[in-house]
Amino acid sequence: MKKLFGTDGMRGKAGVFPLDSKSIRTVGASLAEHLTQKLGRPPSVVIGRDTRESGEWLEASLTEGLISFGAQCRSAGVITTPGVAFLTRTLPADAGVVISASHNKYQDNGIKIFAPSGQKLDEETEQQIEADIYSGDAENVNDDSVHAVNNTGSADQLQQRYLDYLINNINERQTFSDLSIAVDCANRAAYSLAPKLFERIGAKVTLINCSPDGRNINRDSGSLHIEGLQRAVVKERADLGVAFDGDADRALFVDDEGLFVDGDATLWVMAQALSSRGELSTSTVVATVMSNIGLEIALREIGLRLVRTDVGDKYVLEELLRSGASLGGEQSGHIIFPNLSLAGDGLITTLLLLRTMKERGASLRELTTGLKRYPQVLVNVKVKGKVPFSEIPNLMQATLRIEKELGGNGRLLLRYSGTEPLARIMIEGSSQQEIEAYAEELARVIRTAIRVD
Repeated sequence: MKKLFGTDGMRGKAGVFPLDSKSIRTVGASLAEHLTQKLGRPPSVVIGRDTRESGEWLEASLTEGLISFGAQCRSAGVITTPGVAFLTRTLPADAGVVISASHNKYQDNGIKIFAPSGQKLDEETEQQIEADIYSGDAENVNDDSVHAVNNTGSADQLQQRYLDYLINNINERQTFSDLSIAVDCANRAAYSLAPKLFERIGAKVTLINCSPDGRNINRDSGSLHIEGLQRAVVKERADLGVAFDGDADRALFVDDEGLFVDGDATLWVMAQALSSRGELSTSTVVATVMSNIGLEIALREIGLRLVRTDVGDKYVLEELLRSGASLGGEQSGHIIFPNLSLAGDGLITTLLLLRTMKERGASLRELTTGLKRYPQVLVNVKVKGKVPFSEIPNLMQATLRIEKELGGNGRLLLRYSGTEPLARIMIEGSSQQEIEAYAEELARVIRTAIRVD
């Protein structure tokens, strides 16, 4: 039985298993049934979606399955993923569901389920839902119990509740009337919320990619295509620009000169800010193995520590909760402040960055100084089998020698792709020519042992 839920929910082409109407109806019925068994009462569920053309009928199918087992459903309409996580935690609801495929093309869609804590659904319940989908239990929902959706609290009211939280609790009612911001909403979930938020805090706002039609989602826009935002910042002479991904759990920035500011640079700025206020627990920042070694070195030079995890916000969050650290994230712009939210939230990240600029009286460009990005090379080697690296002749010997030569100013990472027959070699160091030579040396060793003819 193929696993349907990945680290970021269940995704696929809308209308095709497991994102067909019957399967999604089963997801709703199964979730309601298992929550009822656990709680001893029918659950309450809040649902949000992005702007894909498939979102409405997927929400209708999900809701039909949920209410067939007595669940009380509340629709928040088009809203960000962290917005649903917030509502799930504070309404409170017994579960929150987001219908979105983040940065994927518009033909795709997906389902993410949150627990009341704001964390993603536990693996055991995901496995139970998967088993119900494969067993065809969509035919067994309680059709007699289906009734109209209980929309106590309209979508507008739920969205307003989230906006009020951002303005009153996160922004602490600060105003930024002297600030000019260019905002790229990727024609996605933040297209309505982001403009309202930044206008309410007094900023002058220039909007791009903020007219969704169901199909232009992520099209040459947002955090995957930062070039349009860079042009807008320069043209409008904005103080900074922010680009959100599809469901706005990530944010990437552009400074006043149009230069790109990624998640590593954001972590660097926020680590300094939290540390100066005595709010950086354990003097530690959590990032993934893909963060540039320049971030690790810069933090080390001011007495802070970087802890790395596997790629994925799920693993960053697990380490934050395990260690008690108060800041973590990914190079992709997914930043987590666990004391505020267990879900990455691009709107929260932006507000905290603006607060830091105001407190320091500095531009984003000035705040990112001190972070030196080291050259990086990534080589993919096609392989016929994923043999443990330790079993490849001469590879470990070469790896240990290169790591020693790189010293504290370089980094080497070997890993297999999770979805393709590829061995990935990533090396960072002070010399581009040197790391390219090292990477090609390791690639030759791997090709010799397990190359594809």
